[in-house]
Amino acid sequence: MMERSLLEVLATAAQGGTEGTSVLSMLKYAVLPIAKVFTVCFMGFLMASKYVNILQPNGRKLLNGLVFSLLLPCLIFSQLGRAITIEKMIQWWYIPVNIVVGAVSGSLIGFVVASIIRPPYPYFKFTVIHIGIGNIGNIPLVLIAALCRDPSNPFGDSDKCNQDGNAYISFGQWVGAIIVYTYVFKMLAPPPGQTFDGSEEDGIPIKASGENTVPQVGKYPMNTNSSTVPENEPLLSAGEVQKERATSVGTKIMGYVKCVVKFLKDKQLLQPPIIASAFAIAIGVIPFLKNFVLTDDAPLFFFTDSCLILGEAMIPCILLAVGGNLVDGPGEGSKRLGVRTTVAIIFARLVLVPLAGVGITMLVDKLGFIPEGDRMFKFVLLLQHSMPTSVLSGM
Repeated sequence: MMERSLLEVLATAAQGGTEGTSVLSMLKYAVLPIAKVFTVCFMGFLMASKYVNILQPNGRKLLNGLVFSLLLPCLIFSQLGRAITIEKMIQWWYIPVNIVVGAVSGSLIGFVVASIIRPPYPYFKFTVIHIGIGNIGNIPLVLIAALCRDPSNPFGDSDKCNQDGNAYISFGQWVGAIIVYTYVFKMLAPPPGQTFDGSEEDGIPIKASGENTVPQVGKYPMNTNSSTVPENEPLLSAGEVQKERATSVGTKIMGYVKCVVKFLKDKQLLQPPIIASAFAIAIGVIPFLKNFVLTDDAPLFFFTDSCLILGEAMIPCILLAVGGNLVDGPGEGSKRLGVRTTVAIIFARLVLVPLAGVGITMLVDKLGFIPEGDRMFKFVLLLQHSMPTSVLSGM
């Protein structure tokens, strides 16, 4: 279904160019990017197989960490920061909204499918999430890179195609991260005192909250009449009072900031890609900072150029890691999930959800939410509805 969705948008894009585009050309645009992805993934699979055994589990884990912590943030910062402006940020408002709409519509489809097939306990919520939440970050970036490498792509210049596509996808990643680390993790959390498979956990004695922390009344002597300070004499002068109030306000503000940072850390929202997106937007929308860091003649362009070099390595590294992870095959959980539920998840995620996404995209296009004539914008919206299940939703 993903190939069909790609074919539809590419066929629409081709209508704006040369007339009479052949079916073979449209198939080329739709299939070749996926063929490139499969080829690199197969190389990773081969490197991790027992015949070659170069990409061992520890190596794949380190490669995944390198991609997530360095290469992907560099790609996001360099591409999103160079493309975004205040005007474009206003034009792109529907991209994060589309991710939320896709999660809601996908979850509704997942709920209906799960209600029909009745997966084994406790996989009802698991089924809903795996149908409703797709990969809106890594895989779309890979497909954009594979498609834009072709000079005859329907989106114009290869560099502009790559930059715009990466910027659109990166602009919505923070919303996807919030959905995964709040809604998805909450839905997949096991019941209290149980594991995900329904077995009870061993009881662990926990110290009662506040135990032995409040002193008992009467335990310490209290002498209220021993004060030597006159009752009506002020303890602080007026200047000292104002200084104390200013210090108190500053302390409160710092306390609020620390609480927000702690909340974001607890919710695992301070991830490297999200931080990179925030920095890219903050620097990209301010002309002075953008001209100082991101433009080709900027004094600090050497930093941006270094990020561009590292970002280019993200695509092959992540594909090699994905292919290598396929060596292990399905885990033990697939046996408990059952073939019927597995097939239903695959069918709903790759057929029903993309169909709903095409309808949603056509509707918002008629409502004027999509910038006129921007084929890449529409293509990214369709990609967000057509991706397979997010890896993080299976953690």
